[in-house]
Amino acid sequence: MGTSFGSNIHHQSSSKMLPPRQQLRSGGLQTSLSLVTSDHMLSPDGQEPRSNSDNIRESPTESASSRETWPTVDAVMAKKAENGKSEIDCPEQSVIHRVSSADKISLREVARERVDVISEKMHRLPEEFLEELKSGLRVILEGNGGSQQREEFLTLQRLVQSRTDLTAKTLIRAHRVQLEILVAINTGIQAFLHPNISLSQTSLIEVFVYKRCRNIACQNQLPADDCTCEICTNRNGFCNLCMCVICNKFDFEVNTCRWIGCDFCSHWTHTDCAIRDVQICMDPSVKSGAGPSEMLFRCRACNRTSELLGWVKDVFQHCAPAWDREALMRELDFVSRIFRGSEDPRGRKLYWKCDDLIEKMKGGVLESTACRAILMFFQELEVDSPKSLENGEAGRLIAPQEACNRIAEVVQEAIRKMEMVADEKMRMFKKARLSLEACDRELEDKAREVTELKLERQKKKLQIEELEKIVRLKQAEADMFQLKANEAKREAERLQRIALAKTDKSEEEYASSYLKLRLSEAEAEKQYLFEKIKLQESSRASQSGGGMTLRRC
Repeated sequence: MGTSFGSNIHHQSSSKMLPPRQQLRSGGLQTSLSLVTSDHMLSPDGQEPRSNSDNIRESPTESASSRETWPTVDAVMAKKAENGKSEIDCPEQSVIHRVSSADKISLREVARERVDVISEKMHRLPEEFLEELKSGLRVILEGNGGSQQREEFLTLQRLVQSRTDLTAKTLIRAHRVQLEILVAINTGIQAFLHPNISLSQTSLIEVFVYKRCRNIACQNQLPADDCTCEICTNRNGFCNLCMCVICNKFDFEVNTCRWIGCDFCSHWTHTDCAIRDVQICMDPSVKSGAGPSEMLFRCRACNRTSELLGWVKDVFQHCAPAWDREALMRELDFVSRIFRGSEDPRGRKLYWKCDDLIEKMKGGVLESTACRAILMFFQELEVDSPKSLENGEAGRLIAPQEACNRIAEVVQEAIRKMEMVADEKMRMFKKARLSLEACDRELEDKAREVTELKLERQKKKLQIEELEKIVRLKQAEADMFQLKANEAKREAERLQRIALAKTDKSEEEYASSYLKLRLSEAEAEKQYLFEKIKLQESSRASQSGGGMTLRRC
């Protein structure tokens, strides 16, 4: 049975299989984002949502197993650091572009119109508008707006998936943002719109046409490992390295009983999905093929069974010491639900033990105590003989020679298992040493990169200081020219005042001269009129004197 511990290994030649998901580095940032809550929104093969079983209790984390999550991996952080460095070195100046209503495009137009038409429009649009378009789709995919946003997404997805012109050949001409929007609508995963996630144009096209895994942290070519099984060949977008055979969803849970791996075909299944679809049931033992039944997992991909008790034991022995309180209670609940219907005495004991430890932890028992108790319980199950428990021989007396033989068998079995554990520890040690050497080499590479970044930063700093000197010089010149301009302005104002004063004085002198001239003309006219009047009076007087003389004569 596959166990969910280890990292970056999907197939091994031994009978046990390590998990399909990549374990994040201890120093990395691990983030899970809920992408879509609807089953048929994320199911590329169009399967209907499955109903829960009536006779098996569902997990309180059932909803968690039916959604996809994606981590912020080191590549994303490196990309963000690179972007951050460029932002520090070259401060970005925002420029506001106005987009006319005729040039704007909507998400429905992107989903409906021809690729080349939308691509040409997007090349004319500013980056701010394209980011707003992606943000709008991210809000729809988050689904916080209720049924209206859900219906909008379903409409967009129907428009995209009903088109026959969206092929690898036509998508090559698509705009980058246009391609990201089409992939996000087709898969229902908003991570393709995240500003810190940057996939190549070819990768986005392959994800859209189901030739590459939609899991951003996986990104394997499909079908993974060139698998030719019915599920890998008939399900669009299915990846057997990171997706559940039943629900087609992926997540990044590791070191857990939440994932069950098939010992034969290396396909993986959520424990919740296996319980819900009755893929966990009682069957004859895998080793003997007959005799007493035990709790087994039946893989839907190859229809073969794998035993569960040894798988649970391996998971707890390797991973339980690293679990916190919440994780340990969750794993105990998983095991309890797996073995709830067990008819095997050992499975029933394990079911009772898990329920008992859950109740004790709810009452305040420390997780370290509960961890030691469950590990000791697994050791006791190894010592107990399954045959004696099934045949009821625990109560009868046995011969000393038979007891010694059984003790010898138990000791030999214990020695064999100890040797297997020692070999496994040695392999783990070699693997850890190789990982350490790889980390040391990576650390040296990172140190060289840091040194180069420091030199580049120092160079940029010197350039900035030189620019600052030029700016200060230009500022001093500007101040000097401003001072001269102010002086010239004051001189111009003074000359303007003088000109105004002279103009006023000239006008006054002109008015005075004009008035004097008019006054002299008036005086002359007055004198002329006075002389004329006197002449007229003298003329009248002489005429009147001559008339009187004539009358006297």
